[in-house]
Amino acid sequence: MPGAHADVSQPPSGLSDEAIVSRILGGETPLFEVLMRRHNERLYRAARAILRDEPEAEDVMQEAYVSAYSHLAQFDGRAKFSTWLTKIAVHEALARARKRGRYQPMDDSALETLMPTPSSPDPERLAFGRELGALIEVAVDNLGDGYREVFMLRQIEGLNTAETADVLGVSEDVVKTRLSRARSALQRDLLDQSDAAAATAFTFGQGRCDRVVAAVQQRIGTSLPSSVPA
Repeated sequence: MPGAHADVSQPPSGLSDEAIVSRILGGETPLFEVLMRRHNERLYRAARAILRDEPEAEDVMQEAYVSAYSHLAQFDGRAKFSTWLTKIAVHEALARARKRGRYQPMDDSALETLMPTPSSPDPERLAFGRELGALIEVAVDNLGDGYREVFMLRQIEGLNTAETADVLGVSEDVVKTRLSRARSALQRDLLDQSDAAAATAFTFGQGRCDRVVAAVQQRIGTSLPSSVPA
């Protein structure tokens, strides 16, 4: 959005996402930057859980934001904006993974069989001082397709069961089952510490946040979403 930027140094924290959407549709298009910065980390975590590829996850984020901006007038408020936006990113990530033949959802009973046998940490790696957050990333990446995104959204991102089911297009019972099995498949000593350390996993730093925001702004320009009446 050349020449127009939202004041993100002091974002309108008192406004809900839905109120900001209304203002964007009313002509305050720079406020879309506020929505991107609010939800960058969630979209990154959701896309990366499916793709296990950081650059492609960022690309999915851009596509999701452009699609959301283009169809912003179609957001009807029946679900939270964050849920609506995350669903767009999840659908884009799943479409890419399936197109490349990299996504094979497993039967619930197969998860523990396909999990790699845990081994003792390499002393040299321990000496190198890897962060627990990095260990969580490896452990989550080892979960099967269909389980990583449930664990990411529920355990790390903090969505509730109903929100996760809505985003992924599955039942709440499926979410509960997959989360339980995913947790069991992870090392118990790692899970005991994950509550305190999970916030450091799959972080989306300021530099990357700025890059995604700038790329989306360049693509959507200063015009209103095309579906908004003049």
